[in-house]
Amino acid sequence: MRMKGKVLLSALLVAGFSAMAGESAAAAPPAINSGDTAWLLISTAMVMLMTPGLAFFYGGLVRRKNVLSVLMQCFMLLCLMSVQWVLVGYSLAFGPDIGGIIGNLSWLGLTGVGQEAHSVYANTTPHLAFMIFQSMFAVITPALIIGAFAERIKFLPFCIFSLLWATIVYDPLAHWVWGDKGFLGTLGGMGALDFAGGAVVHINAGMAALAAALILGKRVGYPDKTSPPHSLPFAMLGAALLWFGWFGFNAGSACAANGLAASAFVMTNTAAAVAGLAWALMDLIFNRKATVLGIITGAVAGLVAITPAAGFVNPMGALAIGLGAGVICYFSVSFVKVKFGYDDSLDAFGVHGVGGIWGAIATGLFATKTINPGGADGLFYGNPMQFIIQLKAVAITIVFSFVASYLLFKLVDITMGLRVDTDEEKIGLDLTEHREAGYTMLE
Repeated sequence: MRMKGKVLLSALLVAGFSAMAGESAAAAPPAINSGDTAWLLISTAMVMLMTPGLAFFYGGLVRRKNVLSVLMQCFMLLCLMSVQWVLVGYSLAFGPDIGGIIGNLSWLGLTGVGQEAHSVYANTTPHLAFMIFQSMFAVITPALIIGAFAERIKFLPFCIFSLLWATIVYDPLAHWVWGDKGFLGTLGGMGALDFAGGAVVHINAGMAALAAALILGKRVGYPDKTSPPHSLPFAMLGAALLWFGWFGFNAGSACAANGLAASAFVMTNTAAAVAGLAWALMDLIFNRKATVLGIITGAVAGLVAITPAAGFVNPMGALAIGLGAGVICYFSVSFVKVKFGYDDSLDAFGVHGVGGIWGAIATGLFATKTINPGGADGLFYGNPMQFIIQLKAVAITIVFSFVASYLLFKLVDITMGLRVDTDEEKIGLDLTEHREAGYTMLE
């Protein structure tokens, strides 16, 4: 009997210690994975490179008298948005939830955002790594809008608008879709799928671009007397840098060095390639010549469209999304813009807005849980409800972004004046806004 009592006591002690160890393990913070952390930091650097890439892409497409103004606007946003994100933007976008609408200010100035992992966001990497990765999205999104008002906006009002837009439009929408308990997303919301920014980045920037084009009006001489791109080699370089950086943009959004990151990487390349081919084919059909401008614009359109779907679709889905982007965005840029007569200088709405809308909707068609068990099946995989959810999310994003952006542009225009005067526009923004020249004539 004594022996049985000792065995019973030992078993109870072991069970007690095991329970205590279990409680201790449950209370412990998530473990940091060095491989995941390295991949997220590399992806952050790749996404950062996209903003200079965008500067070269846009800079090559404007006239030579405005190239520095575009480069300056992009570089300014890299500085301005990085500071805004640290001070208030990250807390508003990803901080503890207030009613599914916005994050609170408890992470103001990155208070409480440290080297340990967060239980929800990228929970195998330091919280700071996830924060800085997301900061690069916050940088490039307002930079995309530049394509709509290039060659005719004052620099200081541009900075004020961008700061207001990031705080009032971008940060709340990021919370709705990606924030913990945001009302649109998968972390306690209605379940809209947006792997890397179809709604948050591209539809958002595209609708703001349309608002900008409508408020600022057409460039002097548009469309009859506007000049062609001053440097297609610059634009090609920029497009290549964007394509390279987009691997960090999409595959990095897996927030881990795993199979999902590899899948998103492959889908990104596939969609970009087929969209570039599709645009070149459309050029051949309608203009009888394939163009450098066409193929690089098509590739960017494919990158835009695959962004929300990259972590949810298989290769056939990526091919379909890229093909749709090449064709749909081609018609948007070549025919719809001409029909309605708005001056979206570098087709920010036609590529990012329209491409983002197509990509977000197509995610609801082609998503499959065989690629990402944490996602959802789309319409073509037996789940029509996901397609409806995507439509709702797209509609909400379109209305919110366009209305809020339009009002902010109006506010800045009334108080400061957005547009340079006619003489300054004719001289060029490089000289009139920055007192510099991108090119010096040699004697």
